[in-house]
Amino acid sequence: MTQYAIVTDLNRCVGCLSCSVACKSANGVPIGSFWNKVLRIGPNPKFEGAQFPDVEMYFLPLGCQHCAKPECVKVCPTGASQKIENGTVQIDKEKCIGCQFCVMACPYGVRYLNEDERVVEKCTLCNQQVAQGLLPQCVAQCQGRARWFGDLDKGLGTFEAPGYLGGAKDYDTLQAKTRFTIAGQTGKSNTVAIEPFTDSDVHHLPDVGNGPSFRYILRDRKWQS
Repeated sequence: MTQYAIVTDLNRCVGCLSCSVACKSANGVPIGSFWNKVLRIGPNPKFEGAQFPDVEMYFLPLGCQHCAKPECVKVCPTGASQKIENGTVQIDKEKCIGCQFCVMACPYGVRYLNEDERVVEKCTLCNQQVAQGLLPQCVAQCQGRARWFGDLDKGLGTFEAPGYLGGAKDYDTLQAKTRFTIAGQTGKSNTVAIEPFTDSDVHHLPDVGNGPSFRYILRDRKWQS
């Protein structure tokens, strides 16, 4: 089995919107529509009754979660919405009739109708790039080095980020502090480390039986989505 997904370290996300801009540019997403958008969660009080400066916030990149059991696929009357072998959810525009049943069924509101083409669109996880061994554009252009891409079924320790040559050998290594060697610079000491995290630091969007695949790492803050 394969389940491609993205893991985002929310403690490293600075809300620069590079992922959103890169996505729109690479995929020709119409003005006013987004395949990937960044939400600001907070500021929220750190404890009951707290006031500034005792507040906290984080940025939450949001797009199609390429669910394990996508509701959008279940309701599509023509089979245009499909879950393919690599675990991603894709739209066959030749079959899409623009009924928007999938738009209404999506728990996260990340689909929209392209008014010009009269077909539904959403994040494809840059399926054409991934098929060529490249990273999704939002991962490749992340300025905070906060996003990783890989196969969820193989574990978070196998996820890759731009400029990195592979990942940790196992989940425990990633938790302890993984160091990635920058691609094209074999033998050099240039490395980037992911900060330690525990199982309780790993989150996903609300699951209504659809099994969202994307994961979010958030440390020392209250997860809210």
